[in-house]
Amino acid sequence: MASGLEGLIASLTRTVPDFPKPGVRFADLSPLFADGYGLRSVIAALAESPRTGTGIDLVAGIDSRGFLLGAGVALHLGTGMLVVRKQGKLPPPVHARSYALEYGEATLEIPAEGIELAGRRVLIIDDVLATGGTLGAAKALLEQAGAEVVGAAVVLELEALAGRAKLGTTPLAALVAQ
Repeated sequence: MASGLEGLIASLTRTVPDFPKPGVRFADLSPLFADGYGLRSVIAALAESPRTGTGIDLVAGIDSRGFLLGAGVALHLGTGMLVVRKQGKLPPPVHARSYALEYGEATLEIPAEGIELAGRRVLIIDDVLATGGTLGAAKALLEQAGAEVVGAAVVLELEALAGRAKLGTTPLAALVAQ
């Protein structure tokens, strides 16, 4: 039985078989987010991980659960927060990147105006790393806009899906790997 933070995360994660399609096991972190102690613990661990990089200027949270975690990490670090949105949720102009994920295809977008990203050191935050399509696309999107992605952090990494490879040499902090 896992103890400490890993045990807390395991106890507050609900596994949903065959969602959003048959064969996919969805890790639902909603119970973790609804638990005050759990949420605080996870945010602190993501922000304080030595693998998330130093000198971070901006936290980028991926739509939508990454917004919750990313905002908390940004507050913890004293930085700003950039939302990486699903297609069609931001007003134009946008930078966009399409990618494949374990159950289909998607596109991520960030503002092309109003937020200067060139030269900024960015930490990407999301809830789960599966095949790596979402994190890989977010990294490429931010780099396309001129940012330096110094790290990524997730609550849960599904190691069997080998998503870490999509980040190349970018450091990744995963609070739980299974």
